[in-house]
Order: sequence, then structure tokens, then C-alpha cells
Amino acid sequence: MAQQMADASQKKKGGIETRSIDYVPENERHSKVIHQGPFWFLGNFQFFTIAIGFIGPSMGLSLGYTALAGALGILFGTLFMAFHASQGAELGLPQMIQSRAQFGYRGVVLVLIGTLFTFVGFNVVDTVLVSSGLHGIFGWDPTIVALGMAVIGTLLAIYGHDWLHRIFQLCFIISLPLYLMLTVAIFMGEAGGKAPTVALGFSWVAFIAQFAASASYNITYAPYVSDYSRYLPRNTKPSSIIAAVFFGASSSAIWLIAMGAWLATHLGASDGLVALYDAGNHVVHGFGSVIALTSVTALIATMGLNAYSGMLTVVTALDSLKKVNPSVGIRIVTILCLAVIWLAISLAVNGDAIGILFAVLTVMLYLLVPWTAVNLVDYFFVRRGKYAITHFFRPDGIYGAWGKRGIAAYLIGFIASIPFFELIGVYSGPIAEMMGGVDLAWLVGLVVSSAAYYLLSRSIDLTAELPVIAESEQALMQLHNTDHTPEAKAVPVGASV
Repeated sequence: MAQQMADASQKKKGGIETRSIDYVPENERHSKVIHQGPFWFLGNFQFFTIAIGFIGPSMGLSLGYTALAGALGILFGTLFMAFHASQGAELGLPQMIQSRAQFGYRGVVLVLIGTLFTFVGFNVVDTVLVSSGLHGIFGWDPTIVALGMAVIGTLLAIYGHDWLHRIFQLCFIISLPLYLMLTVAIFMGEAGGKAPTVALGFSWVAFIAQFAASASYNITYAPYVSDYSRYLPRNTKPSSIIAAVFFGASSSAIWLIAMGAWLATHLGASDGLVALYDAGNHVVHGFGSVIALTSVTALIATMGLNAYSGMLTVVTALDSLKKVNPSVGIRIVTILCLAVIWLAISLAVNGDAIGILFAVLTVMLYLLVPWTAVNLVDYFFVRRGKYAITHFFRPDGIYGAWGKRGIAAYLIGFIASIPFFELIGVYSGPIAEMMGGVDLAWLVGLVVSSAAYYLLSRSIDLTAELPVIAESEQALMQLHNTDHTPEAKAVPVGASV
């Protein structure tokens, strides 16, 4: 009966998802872990990923070293992303709501700023890349292209979780054979191109830059990967979720970064979409248009992903400052506001797309690495997945309004990494200069924040949390036959159920 009521509610709202930052009860967990792999495979299976492979060659790195650095960076970054994915099924919550356990009900706003920058930043770069690419290929007006992308991405985000999964599965089925054809053509020498005229080799600066950009690419999924696993049944094996996300997200990215490196070194490509078009047309006339437009479609779907999680971030921030009703209305208004922001910035941006891409990814890495370190240490090593879920929605709950340990660990890690920053043309930290421009800020932030939080968390009385967790679980059991949010059923600390 409860599921029928939920289905009826969806139909009345035109198929628009009704959940946002609230807990997903067990009777609404309709997703399957088998869908996670193709979903995250497609998330990286478009020409944005190809452009990541341009970074190394633009700094003098050879094809082989670029592919190696890209693969190692992706494997490293995906490791963190995949472990976050298991939190969605276990907790039934968006990722940033769960971060209240480390940063506090209000303190989480600190890291929400960084994550919102990530979502908006990705959509800005996506829009710039597609607009310039389609203009270069077909002569389409960049402003009209940007507007069309914003409309489609906004609609996907408004319809929400299920529609995003459906569109991603469809794009996956269409895209895979096209990229297989192009890859085979490249290996057989049928995609054009010639050996680079300028000698490319190895340098630590370029290798680390390619590694960091690749690692950042999938680490930036960490703040929202559990947004798309929170509809999985709670008893889903964590290892199966982690494996599906890891292999899905890493395999497509490694593949296309290597392809991007080939396009950069053998075709002199500086625009991923144009390069895809040229290589495809060299195989069969017209194939370039098909694969380019397919790639654009996949990227627009990913923009819907960013807008959806950006909405969850903003609503979480608003709720942290003043309690809000996570209604369909606030979801739609928030998504529309985000679309206006990323569209305005995109239309104002001019300049080198590769430079913009690299700079945005680097800043994202600086902001997100300390957060992912704190969150994962808390989840896997401190509290070991045991949380009082109803207390995520209470400023007076056991996690408090301000999580001093999490905030301190984040800031300590971020500040410690500043001397290692290497933002080309913007800022070069003293230690980065001493190391010849090698950027290790992300590694410093990761290690320092992890160690700081683990040491600070030793004073947490985990035994005192156990009765509250038990009360929370009893309260959640009541949600299985209702359609209410956890805050409506939250059990005060020390109260009996």
C-alpha cells in the first residue's frame, strides 16, 4: 500500500521526484546495484574526459606518459569516490547531509561552499566546451547552444533521480559501440593523424599535473556519488556498490583520457569535440557528426546530474541555517536559480578552454580533498557506518550545530596545503616553487586532514551514541509505512520510543 501511495504521488506530480534532502524509507528503495556501473561509466564517457587527456601533451608530456599518469590519477581518485557510494544505500541520504556528523548541523555550510563551487564549475566548463566545440564544427551560435543546454540540464535535474538513471542508461547503450568503433579505427591507423612533429617526453611537473587533474576528475564526484545510490536497498552489500562504481567510473575515464592524449599528440587537438568530429569523419564521412552529437548529449545529461546535486547542496545549506520544508517547489526554484548562475558565468567566460578546465579541476581538488578525508575517516575508521540518522535533521542532536573536530581537521589540512599550491598564472606556493612547479597540495591536504581528524576524534564517546542510534533506528522503522520525513519522526536524545 505504501509503495502504491508513493507511485500515485509521483504520477500526480508528473513523474517529478518528491524526495530531496530527506531520508528515503526502505519501501521506496527501488534501485538496483547493477545499474550503478553503467551510470558512472556514462558519467565520464563524453568529450569532457577526452579534454583531460590534452593537459599532459600541452605541457610536453608524451602520449604514453600522459596515458599512464591519467590512469594512475583516475584509479586514485575513483577509490575515494567509490567508497563514498556505499554510504548512500546504508544511510538513505544525500552525501552532504551525512557530512553533518563530522561538521555539525550548521558547520557543514563550510564544506557546502566548496561542493557548490564544484557543481557550478563543472556546468560552466561543460557549457564553454560544448558551445565552442559546436561553433567550431557546425558554426552554431554559442549563446543559443548554451541556452539549450541549460534548459535540458535543468529539466533533467527537476525530474530527478529516476529520470537521470534512465537517460544515462540510454546514452550508455548508444555511446559504447560508437567509441568502440573509433578506438578500433585509431589502433588500425584509420582515424587520421601523424606522429608529433615536436618531441614530447617526460617531466615530473607535467606528469604530476596530469595525475592531479585526473584524480580530481573523479574525486569531484565524491560529494554526490551517494546521491545516486541512496535508493538502493539498505541491505545491499557495500563491496558490490563500491566495485560497481569503481569499475564503471574508472574504466571509461582511463579509456577516454588515453584517447584524448592520442588526439592531442597525433591530431594537434586543442578542442575535444572538434577532435572527436575530425577523427570520426576520417573513419567514415558523417560518423564524426554522429559521435560528436552523441558525446554532447551525454555531457548535457551529466549537467543535469550536477544541477541535481547542486540543488541538494543548496537546500542542505538553507536547511542548516533555517529549517526548510524539502518540497518539490523548493527543488525546482533552486535548480532554476543554479541554471541562471552557471549560464551567466558561462556566457561571460572567454579564453583558453584547456586552461579553464585545468584551473577549475585544480581548485576543486584543493577544496574537496580535505572534506573527503574527514568524511571517509569518520565513516570507515571512527564511527564505522553507525549513525543516528534522525539526528542529521536536528541542530540539537548528538552531532551538534558545529562539528569542531571536522571543521578543525578540514582547515588544518587546507591551510597546510597552501604552500604546495600550483595554480599556473595565478599563484605558486613557496614549496611548489622549490619543487619546480610540482603540485602536491592535494596529497598534503589528504594526509594532514585524515590524520588530524583521526586524532581529534579519539575524544568522541562512541559508547554514548549507541542508545541514540538504537532509538533512531526504531524511529526509522515507522517510516516504512509512511511518507514523512525523518525530522517529523525524529526522536529526542534520551526519549523513549
